[in-house]
Amino acid sequence: MSEAGQNAAPGANRLAEAVREMKTAAADREDVVVEMREATRTRLELLAQELQPVFAEVPEDDPAFDFVISTGQQPRLWIDAVAHVVMGPDRRTYRFLRDTRLGRVVLAESTEIKPVAEQVTRYIAERIVERQRMVEGEVIAIPRKVEEEQAEETPAARKPGAAGAFFSAFFLVLVGGTIGAAGLIFFLWDRFPELHQFLQRP
Repeated sequence: MSEAGQNAAPGANRLAEAVREMKTAAADREDVVVEMREATRTRLELLAQELQPVFAEVPEDDPAFDFVISTGQQPRLWIDAVAHVVMGPDRRTYRFLRDTRLGRVVLAESTEIKPVAEQVTRYIAERIVERQRMVEGEVIAIPRKVEEEQAEETPAARKPGAAGAFFSAFFLVLVGGTIGAAGLIFFLWDRFPELHQFLQRP
């Protein structure tokens, strides 16, 4: 029994050592991932600092914008619900992305902060203008040329006046009454002999 225990000990020790090695390797990988994540977050924070004056000019009660850095496997600087900045695979390139109905599009991409910050600023300005137009509405003036063409298509001479409309209606009523009276006489001719005598008088 003692010999069996002694024979099993070396194998168990080797397994324990392998487990420790795997844990150490996993910890090292996690440290690398954490370091990369922290490096990404730091670069995004630098971009956020560059954009801080722009963020400060946007009203705090405007629900269209977020201006936050999310945590996770891939930190992101959110501008609004559909646009954000992430770091590229090289961890040095800023990528300003926007989700659309046709897919994700790249609005800006650079290893420098300034061009990306400028594009983000333009995007915020465009969104503010779009929202103002939706809230306030726009009055679109009809060009003068179109109004003149419409006036030519319907000249005043073709539009009946109030007097013309009255006489036309009166004439139609008169004609209708005459026709109605003639029809009544025709249908009742045989029933009223006195009417025959009255009409046959010289």
